[in-house]
Amino acid sequence: MTALVLENVCKSFGEVKVLKDINLTVEDGEFVVFVGPSGCGKSTLLRVIAGLEDATSGIVSIGGDVVNNTPPAKRGIAMVFQSYALYPHLSVKGNMALGLKQEKQPNSVIEERVAKAVQMLDLGAYIDRRPSDLSGGQRQRVAIGRAIVREPKLFLFDEPLSNLDAALRMNTRIEIADLHRKLSASMIYVTHDQTEAMTLADKIVVLRDGRVEQVGSPMELYNNPANQFVAGFLGAPSMNFLKTSVADAPDGITTGIRPEHLTLAKSGPITGNVTHVEQLGGDTNILVKTNKDEMLTVRLFGQHPSQVGEAINLNFAPENAFHFDNNQNRVHL
Repeated sequence: MTALVLENVCKSFGEVKVLKDINLTVEDGEFVVFVGPSGCGKSTLLRVIAGLEDATSGIVSIGGDVVNNTPPAKRGIAMVFQSYALYPHLSVKGNMALGLKQEKQPNSVIEERVAKAVQMLDLGAYIDRRPSDLSGGQRQRVAIGRAIVREPKLFLFDEPLSNLDAALRMNTRIEIADLHRKLSASMIYVTHDQTEAMTLADKIVVLRDGRVEQVGSPMELYNNPANQFVAGFLGAPSMNFLKTSVADAPDGITTGIRPEHLTLAKSGPITGNVTHVEQLGGDTNILVKTNKDEMLTVRLFGQHPSQVGEAINLNFAPENAFHFDNNQNRVHL
């Protein structure tokens, strides 16, 4: 049985169309990430799945049941928000148990589920503390635990790591990935951070302007983007797009080259001057202005001393180049 099916889902606010004919299937146990720039519709889509917004048209099915007219509490979903949304007067245990108490679950079931979630999330030392006595990462774990105890058909995460600093984001990201492996649960995760998308997802859904641009595994989208938008969105530093700097490119064709696929050479098809150098220790990013007045980034493994203003020649393997037409669709030359 599939965890989620969306069929031609649209959402409008007045005259503004926010979601446009969304079709998507999420399989049981799959970790799916919605990613895209601000305003692309990813959070609205999550809210439509949760029932916090009504679809203007189309069908939403969870676990094989059409839920368009089903209230959020009856959809078999649990949602983790960016803001944690914990009750400040309740302890960790109280926050995690509250939803089960509202469902009138027996005390024995509540105790068993909370204890299991506490152990899974390593919260045993904090079970009697209130949210004000916890760090941001610990609060987010409590919010995740509150979702776990409900044993939902589908977990929904709405940018859950946005309020955490870089180190905590990485740690919590690992914890969420580990949680998915332990639970074998179906999860949908919304983020604007392509690193989170690449490292967490079984399947990525790239959204732009309310439409699905491409769906696939992280490496499928990275290695075989359908268009220039997807190619540029996934990858850090992002792909270079050159219209004139590659001498043998046909007219009207944009050549895309990932920074890590460019190499320094004594002579090469791309020439220019260094404008900035980022020494990151493990690797080096060199920003170059080509002789055709285009900017690009070169990513080199290790430490490479370069000077601003230095003349530079760059090469790349033709099989690593991507080509896009004037409509930004990928073409194969």
